[in-house]
Amino acid sequence: MLMKFDVAIVGSGLAGLSVALHLAENHKIVIVSKRALRDGASDWAQGGIAAVLDSTDSHDQHVQDTLVAGAGLCDEGATRFIVENGRQAIDWLISQGVPFTKDDQAELGYHLTREGGHSQRRIIHAADATGHAVQLTLEQKVRAHPNITLLENHFAIDLITSDKLDHKVGSPRCLGLYIQEVESGKVMTVAADSTVLATGGAGKVYLYTTNPDTATGDGIAMGWRAGCRVANMEFIQFHPTCLYHPYAKSFLISEAVRGEGGLLKLPASAGNAAGSRFMPQHDDRGELAPRDIVARAIDFEMKKRGLDHVDLDISHQSPAFLKEHFPTILARCLEFGIDITRQPIPVVPAAHYTCGGIVTDLSGRTDLQGLYAVGETAYTGLHGANRLASNSLLECVVLGRAAALHIEQQAAVPPVALPDWDESRVTDADEEVVITQNWDELRRFMWNFVSIVRTTKRLERAQHRIRLLKEEIDEYYANFRITRDLLELRNLVDVASLIVNSALSRRESRGLHFSQDHPQTLPKALPTVLSPRRKKAPVR
Repeated sequence: MLMKFDVAIVGSGLAGLSVALHLAENHKIVIVSKRALRDGASDWAQGGIAAVLDSTDSHDQHVQDTLVAGAGLCDEGATRFIVENGRQAIDWLISQGVPFTKDDQAELGYHLTREGGHSQRRIIHAADATGHAVQLTLEQKVRAHPNITLLENHFAIDLITSDKLDHKVGSPRCLGLYIQEVESGKVMTVAADSTVLATGGAGKVYLYTTNPDTATGDGIAMGWRAGCRVANMEFIQFHPTCLYHPYAKSFLISEAVRGEGGLLKLPASAGNAAGSRFMPQHDDRGELAPRDIVARAIDFEMKKRGLDHVDLDISHQSPAFLKEHFPTILARCLEFGIDITRQPIPVVPAAHYTCGGIVTDLSGRTDLQGLYAVGETAYTGLHGANRLASNSLLECVVLGRAAALHIEQQAAVPPVALPDWDESRVTDADEEVVITQNWDELRRFMWNFVSIVRTTKRLERAQHRIRLLKEEIDEYYANFRITRDLLELRNLVDVASLIVNSALSRRESRGLHFSQDHPQTLPKALPTVLSPRRKKAPVR
């Protein structure tokens, strides 16, 4: 079955929905979401969106905070572009009806909070469930728009590129993609003048993550296989504070808790040191240090003392304050018997954000004509070696609009006959357990060998295991009927390989990448750029 659209958007988070809504008046759009529309990471975002919204703040301060957090690897031009377009992005979200938390005393009329690494209060939010509020608002707009087709529970298999056609059609470009309806297994061909990858990050490559199950690096893997460069994949941000509880899955304790006075302390299992703060011993900024520093400090204390978690204590704030500012966290913790008005919250670091991704310019363009990438899937240079808190949703909206503006200027692509999906692979694998086993093995050795603190030997072990897994998965992909589990595992293995190869090529410690074999930071900061056609290439 062939479907034709002006623009195909893979992913239904804030980045993808922003592109869709900016284009929908004059374009026929399809949004491909492998699960329900709000099952991605954007909906889970608690803290808020960073932007300069008060006269006491400035673009220069926001840029400087970002550059400092990024440990010298941020692209200053990209950072300034995104920061300077922040107010416009917030105004657009407000115009769409996003219910940000009000504050009559504030200059803009909305409450601004502060998070780690920020020198000012500049985080606009909707209590502690900003992502959900934004996603719900934009979802309603998208569902109501007559020019937008929603294909939920459809999995993007791979991109269709002109160089794979039997006949030449000029310079290489993206012509669309193959997708699979998850329930029926039916594969369809989607032709599109422009294709946008907005599938989010790859947190599920690790055993412990704050990310939803959808974060399997699909867009990054698809772009890589289509010939696009990727950059800075070694920089995986581990959020310092994920709720530690045997029945709590991937629940993040927002950075705003520390921004509003939450203190990290040693738990009762630390013996005589129980209840004491430890962050001031690691950084003068204490709990408000950037995430990489806080995550490493927690990791250090846990390993040094044999702890399975540390405590985050905000019980000194009033119950009324906590109910107003952190209702979601308060309610969720109560479900697990933790009353944050009286007790500390047990927390551990967990994989949270993919700072690298497909190399793009400031219009979201990738190396392949007709293909765009936005949001966590993309590498714009904003995040450098460590993302500053709440800059991610800002990037989604600013670059979503920029990509839409560029797509609007493109001429329609002359019709091209696209090959049908190869239906010869109709046999079901009789050993589905192998896929489950490989999935578990990958996530476990990535956590053990390629997480917060790394060594060359452990990275090489991971590289060897990935090579063996890839051979096995490629055999399955070539010979058996595809399933969502197989496709996600295939993408995760590709992304894991990119992370490990990037980490091995960086002979220093910087930002989120800390190597015990190379603890020094080199004088010159250079991005790690991998190309499918050669090992390294300069960032354009």
